[in-house]
Amino acid sequence: MEQTFAVIKPDAFAAGHAGKILARIYEAGFSVVGLKKIWLSETQAGGFYHVHQDKPFFSDLTSFMSSGPCLVMVLEAPDAILKWREMMGATDPAAAAAGTLRKDFGTSIGRNATHGSDAAETAAFEINYFFAGLELI
Repeated sequence: MEQTFAVIKPDAFAAGHAGKILARIYEAGFSVVGLKKIWLSETQAGGFYHVHQDKPFFSDLTSFMSSGPCLVMVLEAPDAILKWREMMGATDPAAAAAGTLRKDFGTSIGRNATHGSDAAETAAFEINYFFAGLELI
């Protein structure tokens, strides 16, 4: 079994899509071993997205991610990282495949409903950023 980190971002949460996304996560065979509703500060969002701090979209990203509540999760399944990334779809909802979360719930490249780790090392950092070991069941 592999773990990955996932976020239902503020846009999808505010639009009332969190329940639908969670249902699809369970239907896809993931176990949700960690789940929190949080509202990030810009500083916390900046720490989470620190790898993008030199990119032109960093300020917009941290502002957006601190604009409202979101759900952060640890998902578990065989090949969880790849499986979750395929389920999310392309970063730009306009380019995402039909039936993916970003196609169905995202509205733009900057407001694309979900986040997911891109590698095992990233997943480890992201999980540890939000969850203590005793919070994962």
